[in-house]
Amino acid sequence: MTEIYHANITGDAHRATVKTLFEEYLLWANGKLEEHFDISFNIPEMIAGDMATLEKFTPPKGHLLLADLDGEMAGLACIRQIRDDVAEIKRMYVRPTYRRRGVGRDLVQAAIDVSRKDGYRAVFLDSARFMTAAHALYQSCGFELFEEYPESEIPPQFRENWVFMRYLLSGSD
Repeated sequence: MTEIYHANITGDAHRATVKTLFEEYLLWANGKLEEHFDISFNIPEMIAGDMATLEKFTPPKGHLLLADLDGEMAGLACIRQIRDDVAEIKRMYVRPTYRRRGVGRDLVQAAIDVSRKDGYRAVFLDSARFMTAAHALYQSCGFELFEEYPESEIPPQFRENWVFMRYLLSGSD
């Protein structure tokens, strides 16, 4: 069974784990972006930026969730506030050896649950078009395709290669 818990980024152990997972995710995604769209990002710069601003993924406005499966770090999902009433999932990643074992679903559900508890009315996300398995997972959890949103960190010139989704927690658009 997957155990989902909040990372303690004040401690070196979790910071190192988060950095390793960010690196794995971004290196994998960047390789696929180059392959599919001839797009490449500066991964060391992105990691440095994420690590310098980890507090955006901590309470009271965000969360950094780690997934432990059988004593091994299997993945993570980050939640950050992008509007007073809207959160965004970022850096959702499950290590390849743990995929298709429910870890991604557990992380998505945990992200939805903490966002609801925090009083957000919606959760947005963006992901590259080649991530079709992730899109299927998000849709099976209740996310729907949605328009681009200005708070997305994806540069405007690349957004045609991305999918944007939302999950309504309460109320409507």
